[in-house]
Amino acid sequence: MLGAIAGDIIGSVFEARPIKTVDFDLFSPRSTFTDDTVLTVAIAWAILENRDYGTAIKAFARRYPGAGYGGAFYQWMQSETNEPYGSWGNGSAMRASPVGFAFDDVETVLSEAAGSAAVTHNHPEGIKGAQATALAVFLARQGRSKSEIRSEITDRFQYDLSRTLDEIRPRYRFDASCQGSAPEAIIAFLASADYEDAVRKAISLGGDSDTQACIAGGVAQAFYRKIPDQIVDGARNRLPEEFIAIVDRFEERFPL
Repeated sequence: MLGAIAGDIIGSVFEARPIKTVDFDLFSPRSTFTDDTVLTVAIAWAILENRDYGTAIKAFARRYPGAGYGGAFYQWMQSETNEPYGSWGNGSAMRASPVGFAFDDVETVLSEAAGSAAVTHNHPEGIKGAQATALAVFLARQGRSKSEIRSEITDRFQYDLSRTLDEIRPRYRFDASCQGSAPEAIIAFLASADYEDAVRKAISLGGDSDTQACIAGGVAQAFYRKIPDQIVDGARNRLPEEFIAIVDRFEERFPL
């Protein structure tokens, strides 16, 4: 779970200033958690407390209203209704990694990921993005090979994971849709050598950097089992105590 959060924090600097290189400082004074982290923590808390996903998401978002939410989500979060708004945006995928860490069979992971998405992102692509992210985390956690992860995600969700980063990068631009960003984030993980490399490669695409690094970072933590101490410290030092407590509880309850 911290892998997703660290990816968000590292990528936050580049969301509005995209880059096309893996050569950048991991942290700067402007590095901060965004809505990706707030809602990832909300999903983790809901799992820990056996609470409704929508209630948890709305409560955490209202406590951190300036984290950079999309316009439709912001309206939903401020409203008194819990009706979803049909989004296919990558907000459903960015918050899904705790599902992959917490549940122990494919069908439950897919069901819980769909539930975590559908409270806001009930469009089929929004649900698919959350399911693909959570399933990739689950398969990585189970020790499946990258070729097996690639095949499983491709077969279930029809994402084209055969492309290379060098093919994607030159023409790729900011894309906040699940279908236009989740596959690319998973490809960055598949092409990586370790956790840090996965995050760097996700950001180097020059897209929705914090979200793509959040997705890639969650899968990479599950696969490599190790986040460099420098990144762990850099991320934790930028989190509120409330988030640190939830991360620690979650990782204690669902260890790799």
